[in-house]
Amino acid sequence: MKHTRLATAAVMTAALAACGTTSTPQPQTSAQAKAEPVTITVHTFGGGENFGYDKAVEAWNAAHPDIQVKYQNLTDRFEDVYLPQLLQRLQAGSGAADVVAIDEGAMGLMAARPQFFTDLGQYGMQNRKADFPAAKWEAGVNADGKLFALGTDIGGMTMCYRKDLFKKAGLPTGREDVAKLWPDWNAFLETGRKFEAAKTGAKFMDGPNTIYNVILSQEAPKNGNVAYFDKGNQLVIESNPAIKTSFDWVQTFSKAGMTAKLQAWSPAWDKAIKGGGFATMGCPSWMLGVIEGKAGEGNKGNWDVAAVPGGSGNWGGSWLALPKQSKHPKEAAEVLNYLTGKDGHVMAFEEAGAFPSSLPAQQDAKVTGLKNAYFSDAPTGQIFSASVKDLLPMFLGEKHAQVKTAVEKVIEGMDHGAVPYEEAWARFVAAGVKAAG
Repeated sequence: MKHTRLATAAVMTAALAACGTTSTPQPQTSAQAKAEPVTITVHTFGGGENFGYDKAVEAWNAAHPDIQVKYQNLTDRFEDVYLPQLLQRLQAGSGAADVVAIDEGAMGLMAARPQFFTDLGQYGMQNRKADFPAAKWEAGVNADGKLFALGTDIGGMTMCYRKDLFKKAGLPTGREDVAKLWPDWNAFLETGRKFEAAKTGAKFMDGPNTIYNVILSQEAPKNGNVAYFDKGNQLVIESNPAIKTSFDWVQTFSKAGMTAKLQAWSPAWDKAIKGGGFATMGCPSWMLGVIEGKAGEGNKGNWDVAAVPGGSGNWGGSWLALPKQSKHPKEAAEVLNYLTGKDGHVMAFEEAGAFPSSLPAQQDAKVTGLKNAYFSDAPTGQIFSASVKDLLPMFLGEKHAQVKTAVEKVIEGMDHGAVPYEEAWARFVAAGVKAAG
């Protein structure tokens, strides 16, 4: 832009001279000749309030006129939309944002491709190790031993529920009383049967895959902290008890007719969240922002948050990385450092319920004392602080995202009746093996 203005000035000078004018163009002042601000693009994914970066970006832009952030949330579908597009852009060497978000399911994949990402240690970020839990930090270290990503949120786990539908079904509505209904998954099943018997016009839960991921997040730590792959990156989908236990529970709920047979992130799922099509949904911290965004202002106070059956777990959580193709790596690194710093984490939790993985942010009074007005003033700061206290995030293999997508399609087919219950496990395993290559 600077060169364009100078060239235009030169053309104007020549034109005026040709007309015989005595006017002489004034030289640009230093302020006029100053370079345009550097624009740093940040791409994320997610539904509702997504990463909760609107306020953080607004604050950054106000304080940094020389470095302006352009923030875009591209889609709410990570595995089958965002990830393939990001991989294509990384492989092409162009088209990726200066700062990109990566979901936990693809961190193994990205860590195995150090050629695509800048070493954040070049910009001093290796000194931030004490800011994060060990597992969160280590996931951001690539195959070359370089720090390529820093953590954003961490999942935690609760159960979101519709108070109005519980009342209609004759069930308790207070969050402590609701939690007492389901200390474990057997009790959750019995509560679901009572809800279904009340004929409210809604189903007890949204669909099979949400509850599957909740249970898997609890079972994995009991089985070596692994899911589809062991820590040697070998597929263990058939031998890992965590997978089979999670699958069996989903099949039980499906056979009992408790799901609304909805695919997460589909238009029908969005509509049911807003219209009261189901009463419960497993909620890692980031899901609260999704529900609020999709359910809308008219449902404020209809939703609340209770403890999840069977104890906590960690589903989700993301990282920010800096592709090597960025034309402004220094400035991009400053933005990444800010968004993953204490203030960025706190603002994201306030805006979208994305619970911080940053240890200093977790201890901040704005986090621990936060109540969520949309969710009936639930003390989400306290709830999620307790839910992540002893978390041991599961190991995710290089092709975790691909396997996850493939097996969840089988679960959906089973719930819809397209896959017979007696064939579902074999098809589930076969789909995972095929996706793992």
